[in-house]
Amino acid sequence: MADAATKPAAIVIGASAGALGALSVILPELPAAYRVPVLVVVHVPPDRNNMMVDLLQAKSQIRICEAEDKDSIRPGVAYLAPPDYHLQVEPTHEISLSNDEAVMFSRPSIDVLFETAADAYGPGLIGVVLTGGNSDGSKGLRAIIDAGGQGLVQRPDLAFATAMPQAAAAACPEAQVLSLEDIAAYLKKAGT
Repeated sequence: MADAATKPAAIVIGASAGALGALSVILPELPAAYRVPVLVVVHVPPDRNNMMVDLLQAKSQIRICEAEDKDSIRPGVAYLAPPDYHLQVEPTHEISLSNDEAVMFSRPSIDVLFETAADAYGPGLIGVVLTGGNSDGSKGLRAIIDAGGQGLVQRPDLAFATAMPQAAAAACPEAQVLSLEDIAAYLKKAGT
């Protein structure tokens, strides 16, 4: 479990196929007084409104919002990447949105969020890779761990889509491979 002496500065989460179900286990466990910001990339089609914000907010105590360019990243808020934009973290801990090229056919890309957050937060970052059908997130989780941060991966055998957590676990053998319930408990303890 997270060491009380080393509270994280931020948490980044990446998911794809099965994301709503996975996030519906994790985010509602975070209490209203949560002290850490959460940034989330989910692969959503570019031409679709992101209903996930409303669906997750209805179940959650922390604030869930769609990230906006130049937002200051605040504790106790979960920022979801808007469809068709990469979600990036500036060194000033502000959000930057970009419509640069897709990475692994995805915009937003989990790797882009994780790599920029690793640069901004270094050892104060926890990265979480959940269910998904490709390997997006594995390079980014490697960057987080290499910067001194912590890596969590959903157990592939319990994931809706196994490819993404399998790739992350293979790229990052130091990462903890946990059930969704254990990830939720870990994150809750880390930010309270």
